[in-house]
Amino acid sequence: MTPQLREQARRAIQVVTSDGQQFAAGRAILFVLEEIGWHPRLARLGRHRPWIWVIELGYRIVARFRPFFGRFLFRAE
Repeated sequence: MTPQLREQARRAIQVVTSDGQQFAAGRAILFVLEEIGWHPRLARLGRHRPWIWVIELGYRIVARFRPFFGRFLFRAE
């Protein structure tokens, strides 16, 4: 991992594909969802405006307030 990639990963999730493409934040999430087969059409639609703006904003809000969301979304039973 390069120092530049390490710094980028501190700010947002990063995906680097085998062909060298790099995705960050919401775009990385969409890429992973499409790769695992989670509604591929929906994931592809999310890459286009205005949806990508909404996804990126949502990613930043959840990332910034991760402890708050973690209390409600990932509760131990």
